[in-house]
Amino acid sequence: MEKIRVILFLFLAYLILGLGITTFPLYGEDSNPKERLNLLLITIDTLRADRLSCYSSKHLKTPNIDRLANKSIIFTRAFAHTSTTLPSHTNILLGTTPLYHGVHDNTNFVVRDEFLTLAEHLKHSGYQTGAFIGAFPLDSRFGLSQGFDIYDDDYDMRKVRKTEGEEREAQIVVDRALEWLNERKSPWFLWIHCWDPHDPYIPPEPFKTQYADRLYDGEVAYVDFVMGKLFHYLEDNSLFEKTLVVFTGDHGEMLDEHGERTHGFFAYNSVLWIPLIISAPGMKSRIVHQNVSHIDLFPTICDILRIKKPPFLQGISLLPSLKGKKLRKRIMYFESLLPYYSMGWAPIRGIIHDRDKFIDSPIPEFYDLVKDFDELENLAEKKELDKYRKQLNKIILDQSSGESSKAAQGMDRETLEKLRSLGYIANFKGTKKEEFSIEDDVKILLPYHNKSVKALALCNEGKVREGMELLKEVITERKNVSTAYLNLAMLYAGQERLNDALEVLKMGREFLPTNYRIFHDYISYLSEAGRWDEAIKAYEGKSFLQLEFDPVIWNHIGLAYWKKGNLEKAQRHFAKSISVDRKFPIPYNNLGAIHFTIFNRTKDPKEYQKALENFKKAIEFDPYYSTAHNGLGMAYMQAGDYTEAIIHLEEALELQPDLYETLYYLGVAYMNKGNDFMAYGYFNRFKVSPTYSHLKSDARAKLEQYVLKCKPKPKDH
Repeated sequence: MEKIRVILFLFLAYLILGLGITTFPLYGEDSNPKERLNLLLITIDTLRADRLSCYSSKHLKTPNIDRLANKSIIFTRAFAHTSTTLPSHTNILLGTTPLYHGVHDNTNFVVRDEFLTLAEHLKHSGYQTGAFIGAFPLDSRFGLSQGFDIYDDDYDMRKVRKTEGEEREAQIVVDRALEWLNERKSPWFLWIHCWDPHDPYIPPEPFKTQYADRLYDGEVAYVDFVMGKLFHYLEDNSLFEKTLVVFTGDHGEMLDEHGERTHGFFAYNSVLWIPLIISAPGMKSRIVHQNVSHIDLFPTICDILRIKKPPFLQGISLLPSLKGKKLRKRIMYFESLLPYYSMGWAPIRGIIHDRDKFIDSPIPEFYDLVKDFDELENLAEKKELDKYRKQLNKIILDQSSGESSKAAQGMDRETLEKLRSLGYIANFKGTKKEEFSIEDDVKILLPYHNKSVKALALCNEGKVREGMELLKEVITERKNVSTAYLNLAMLYAGQERLNDALEVLKMGREFLPTNYRIFHDYISYLSEAGRWDEAIKAYEGKSFLQLEFDPVIWNHIGLAYWKKGNLEKAQRHFAKSISVDRKFPIPYNNLGAIHFTIFNRTKDPKEYQKALENFKKAIEFDPYYSTAHNGLGMAYMQAGDYTEAIIHLEEALELQPDLYETLYYLGVAYMNKGNDFMAYGYFNRFKVSPTYSHLKSDARAKLEQYVLKCKPKPKDH
């Protein structure tokens, strides 16, 4: 009997010990930090799940990601909650939906300091933290850098492939990440973000040639190639044995399905369905077919790393499914609000519950995801939708926080310009409609927006008349598509037909009175046309919220008041422009010119110093700003500092060769320095410039005196 007890005891001890060894990373909490697993989070921007061959063999082979998947848990029904980059990554790193954190789009939203990020949570638990970012929409200014020891978003310091200074290719991101990782000791959290599959699709060779007829797939193939290098590093350094790896995408890409070319408008599965692959030591590979989402990653990571979960998390831990158990079914919220915030179209919100997907919009949609995952048959007319609207309203109520509205932030001019260069409809946050009809539905309006984009493409191909006619058709058929007005006005302006551009925008203002971008361009073109009274009239009394965040408009109105002779109001508006964007060089230059004008009239040395300071500020923020160099050169001329005057006047002329009057002043500066040879050259260049013909007779006579004075004397023989 005693022998049996000993055998039973040894058997139980062996069983417990065995369980402890094989499941060590998956159980318990609050272990010694030195014993914890590392965390590698990889997010690939704009990655469709069906482009990975571990999900589908229809498109291309991704052998390196497949190799990771073969020893991991593959989730076949993982969904994003949003259709753009910043909110999706915020969902991942905060473990909450936009209803809670308030970040709904890439433009005009910032992750607030009050929220606890995954990086902060792990840092508090003894982790070293590093993030290496592929593109500007995740720049540190948007708030996701919280908790990272290093947040590498330095696009200007390395070679970039597509848009200089705004994104960089996957190989550079991974190389920088591995440089950091080489010097780390466990435990560490490394986030790698690769942007490459995002539009425009320009994969490097040999992928560009190999996938010439499907460049998006070429970008995915390139990312897989780079992932191979990363995974080889982990293998060579035995890091897979002590690292939790989470591989996912932030959202997918429509690729012309449902009439959308890229992403950000609709919320179909082409954009919400994302890959999710999780690998950890002691974990058996398996496939999970249950619905999961981005907000489940934070709690799952906490459980696997044996760290307490923060109480605010809205997802559930996927740990049971990693061990082959069923997850509890729940309702998942999603949204696509770029058209709502940027264009005033109806919002898209919805829920996924088991096999049901409900999309709430003026034209509602309902899909059976088991029978119709591609969402080709809208069953809304056959369903009683009130039940699903109630479920949606309840989840909105349950997941919302009183603090979410504070995430909305006005963005500076530079940020908006960078986002626009990356293809986003970046705009200052505007007044939004709250009541919508079928005419406001994205499904109705997107085809007209697409036509407006196509029209610009035609113009870029040299088919200007055809493109402009297409825009006129859009405006005739649909009065509430802002891109048609904006693009047609821009084309007219490019042809120096400012009056026609202004007529188009005037019509746009009539039908879209709350659209700030139309108002903005209307003021800008009035300013360019020198129609100062109309610019002031169009501006005065307007209550657009985004005026507070738009330095360009304040500068335009300051210019209008200046041209009308009201220097006090002009200075006030230029100062406001600078207070909104302290790196905006144009209002600094304009203030410099005003102070220089006042100095010439009053001889007040304080005005002269203010002129110098503002010209120098303009050049500090834009070293290639020819007008500011010219203004500073003229100010130095006035003070008799001809050496500094020549430096800036020559710089201005090199940057802008049609500054013909600068030729004259350079001649004067060199003459006063006693360099008649250089002065004579500049005077003669001025005499053959277009400006010379407009000189009055006394000015011509004075110039001739200078020319004779500086003319080289014949050498004595």
